Amino acid sequence: MFGKNLKTIVLIAAAVVSTGASAHLGNDAGVHHSFLDGLVHPLTGMDHMAAMVAVGLWSAMTARRVWLAPIAFAGMLFVGALLGLGGLELPAVEPMIAASLLVLGLLVATQAKLPAALAASVVGAFAIFHGVAHGTELAGGDNGWMPLVGMLVATIGLHLAGVGIGLAMRSHSAWWPRVVGGLVTLLGGAFLLQLI
Repeated sequence: MFGKNLKTIVLIAAAVVSTGASAHLGNDAGVHHSFLDGLVHPLTGMDHMAAMVAVGLWSAMTARRVWLAPIAFAGMLFVGALLGLGGLELPAVEPMIAASLLVLGLLVATQAKLPAALAASVVGAFAIFHGVAHGTELAGGDNGWMPLVGMLVATIGLHLAGVGIGLAMRSHSAWWPRVVGGLVTLLGGAFLLQLI
């Protein structure tokens, strides 16, 4: 049963590898005004969705404290979003988002075990760039708080989905993490190539 579901997930992910990311800077034309808009937003950009799921997946497969990396990501995403709302612009936001997919995909594929503080720092650093991208998009709107709360709720939900998949994958073939991690890495590479 799990194998069939995982195959479906992998096929869906492979089908969208070449799609553009609508969660990048400036692509939303200031349409995020409500909690629901913010909730849906991370689900519309494959780069953000894949990164958030990968954080939960990697954490579930490798960490004793499964919650630490997802909380670090969500917390630093919030900090980055506040910085973006305040007008801070970081260089290379889009390449760093793509790089986060490359790194997270490799961490999932290799099931690399890092010390808890280092793991939280790595995902937290990438989350700042994801957050600045979101905050910058929200800066032009009337009320950035409600969409931001929606984005955080979606982020936590995507982390939980990744944790669930990761926990299920612990007892299955070692090849599944390699396949899923490889797909996330390919997605990051595809986004990086779009930026060149």
